[in-house]
Amino acid sequence: MAKQKQTKLCPCTSGLPPVQCCQPLLNNEQPAETAVALMRSRYSAYTLGDESYLLRTWHSTTRPAQLDLNNNQQNWQRLKIIDSTAGRADDDSGEVEFVAIYKIKGRAERLHERSRFGREDQQWRYIDGLILTE
Repeated sequence: MAKQKQTKLCPCTSGLPPVQCCQPLLNNEQPAETAVALMRSRYSAYTLGDESYLLRTWHSTTRPAQLDLNNNQQNWQRLKIIDSTAGRADDDSGEVEFVAIYKIKGRAERLHERSRFGREDQQWRYIDGLILTE
């Protein structure tokens, strides 16, 4: 029996290969069509340590001067989109609620956030997020 070639899936846990999901966004080949797509691609950027993409997709009114993901000890495990409000291709703003699971020093943690997104120069940008506790 022949071995099946394992297809690596996108880090955003969409179940799709990266080339059909976040890779074109991360490579600046196409813009995110929705706030959820930008959320997924930003999660993937965190898993890959892609600081330039994160800064590029951050709204200019809230963007930090720099990021330092090299000192970040988080090992991102999976993303679950809980809910979204607006943020479609024809909207100017939107919100995405998500839970991101990560490990730090072998211990599982979760980040539960409701993120705000807005259009800037006709592109979706991350504005900010509210950490939710349970």
